Amino acid sequence: MSELQSKALARVKPSATLAVTAQARALKAAGRDVIGLGAGEPDFDTPDNIKQAAIEAIRRGETKYTDVDGLPELKSAVVAKFARENGLTYAANQIHVAPGGKTVIYNALVATLSPGDEVIVPAPYWVSYPDMVLLAGGEPVRVVGEEADGFKLRPEVLEAAITPRTKWLILNSPSNPTGAAYTAAELEALAGVLRRHPQVWVMTDDMYEHLIYGGLDYVTIAQVAPDLYDRTLTVNGVSKAYAMTGWRIGYAGGPKPLIDLMRKVAGQTTSNPSSISQWAAVEALNGPQDFIAERGKAFEARRDLVVSMLNQATGIRCATPEGAFYVYPSIEGLIGKATPDGTVIDSDDTFASALLDAEGVAVVQGSAFGLSPYFRISYATAEAVLEAACERIQRFCGSLR
Repeated sequence: MSELQSKALARVKPSATLAVTAQARALKAAGRDVIGLGAGEPDFDTPDNIKQAAIEAIRRGETKYTDVDGLPELKSAVVAKFARENGLTYAANQIHVAPGGKTVIYNALVATLSPGDEVIVPAPYWVSYPDMVLLAGGEPVRVVGEEADGFKLRPEVLEAAITPRTKWLILNSPSNPTGAAYTAAELEALAGVLRRHPQVWVMTDDMYEHLIYGGLDYVTIAQVAPDLYDRTLTVNGVSKAYAMTGWRIGYAGGPKPLIDLMRKVAGQTTSNPSSISQWAAVEALNGPQDFIAERGKAFEARRDLVVSMLNQATGIRCATPEGAFYVYPSIEGLIGKATPDGTVIDSDDTFASALLDAEGVAVVQGSAFGLSPYFRISYATAEAVLEAACERIQRFCGSLR
């Protein structure tokens, strides 16, 4: 089998978040009482008006190929969204639509990376960023946003990481896995570094844009630093805010030369995203938006519940995130302790495994996100489920000696 696998794929690890979710499902199917907190997926349903738009598209016969990187109607909706919500002006030929935000990012990396090109990936990072860089032939450069800095990248750390081979900086705000969200001042400080290095492009993953709490104003880097517009790819999608994970629609706005290259990749790989999903996304972006704030209040209440209960668990320290629907607690206080059966908690990998065995709570280990000893919980599920899970975590931590 090793002879079958390509050298490029041999550099890549399977997605840890998908693996944890699959493991939880398998244990449930086998009869175990498991609470899965690994999946980054809203438990809310896709709004009815969006579903209805898809049904109507089917009835109209909108079931054929579309343009490779998006329907004109969807590109127009994306252009309007960027102008309305982010103060960014794009033409339709500057928009790329693909089967999910992950594909948008991958298309951009494949289109631009040559062997040896470096991509700065701030940790904690979404599990797929470094592996997509590797698949595209580049080299991920891990830099750390420390907990003391709110898990955010400091300008001097960015400066030290840039070399003549640096091609991209990937920013994710609010962040998966920490929920950290950059302020305008913080983005401007990073922009100050990037101005000194004109070869570095910026890819900003804004997928959790609408899930931001505490009255914080959301901003994206091309909005804060318009002089970087010509080397910024602003990535977004309908998965999280509109509860459309399974519909698989992501999009981006960027300079036309880059978008042209990304279209070339799509033309030889996926071709167009699902036509029906695209019509649903048109309605999502153009239709009523009031439900987003209502759901955001529910997510914020869940955040507060989880943060409070985890901070009551022995040996756990949990910061309060500004956005998304994840917490990233530290287990520093548990390292070296042992379970009743003698398993020593020597890492977050061991912690996640022992927690699942003992209490049936599935979380994702911090090593998957590039910073230990932490773990990630998705609180995109009902409060009663979260409360039960946190009680189990408290019990497990209390049992360690």
